[in-house]
Amino acid sequence: MQSVLVEAFGGSETMTVQEQERPEPGPEQVRVEVEAAGINFADIMQRRGKYPGGPEPPYVPGMEAAGRIDATGERVNLDEGDRVVATLPGGGYAEYALADPQALFPIPDGMSFDEAAGFPVQFLTAHGCLFGWGDLEEGERVLIQAAAGGVGTAAVQLASQAGAEVFGTASTAEKLDLASDLGCDHPINYTETDFVEEIDEITDGEGVDLVLDGVGGDVFHESLDALTPFGRIVTYGAASGETASVDTGRLLFENKSVIGYHLGRARAEDPGRVLEAVPELTGSLTSGDMEVVVGESFPLEDAAEAHDYIEDRQSSGKVVLHPN
Repeated sequence: MQSVLVEAFGGSETMTVQEQERPEPGPEQVRVEVEAAGINFADIMQRRGKYPGGPEPPYVPGMEAAGRIDATGERVNLDEGDRVVATLPGGGYAEYALADPQALFPIPDGMSFDEAAGFPVQFLTAHGCLFGWGDLEEGERVLIQAAAGGVGTAAVQLASQAGAEVFGTASTAEKLDLASDLGCDHPINYTETDFVEEIDEITDGEGVDLVLDGVGGDVFHESLDALTPFGRIVTYGAASGETASVDTGRLLFENKSVIGYHLGRARAEDPGRVLEAVPELTGSLTSGDMEVVVGESFPLEDAAEAHDYIEDRQSSGKVVLHPN
């Protein structure tokens, strides 16, 4: 089978497509014939060597993949041919991937493989940040950084449907239009406008109640400026490549909270708390109340180009790879 191999930490040029043996499932594993593999920014951070606890080269990247069950281990009671999407510890950028049965979700009727590949990480991250950890309530104001990205497009829809007043940042008019179409009340172009000043003007100096920040660095500190007293930030990534240090004295005197959320760790430590949202999310996606926004798709052999596309901030929504 063909798979993408990260041969060393560094730029996208470290990824090559190679022929490897098709993996055989263990007694408690399934093998999925991959139709679409989702790309996450965490894949890029792992490739750079900046992801805590990430894999060491050489390795096959890929945290989620959608396809059909191709083979099962002897202790697995699932049917070959079933359409599933899997969250993975790695290995999704390939024609076949091994998965834990507990990490599989059935793909609802009417949902494409591309859409399914954009569901687990994006929507479970967005839902966890907004509600499970961020405690968003109807009528509150929420700021979603990178509102046109994979997690951002999911979070905008979820927050809007929950009755929140949604602020969102993006870098182009096209991305802002997308966020607006999904329910963002106040789209802000951060390349042209200071988003803290914009929020201050719109809210008459009150600020927002909750921020979802997957960017880190200076954006985190500016997000803290945008918070109202007793507001909270949920930090779930560092797409800027920089983490941020928190002045605890400031948190103390301004009565602000910083909360961390990592989907993989949260699921490992308290799966019920993370996965209880799955029926609600799949129901909303099946009914058409929400959508997985798929931006671009690339063939497997162009995985490096796909990573560059995301790193150059050209992408909107989910970017996927097609092995076949």
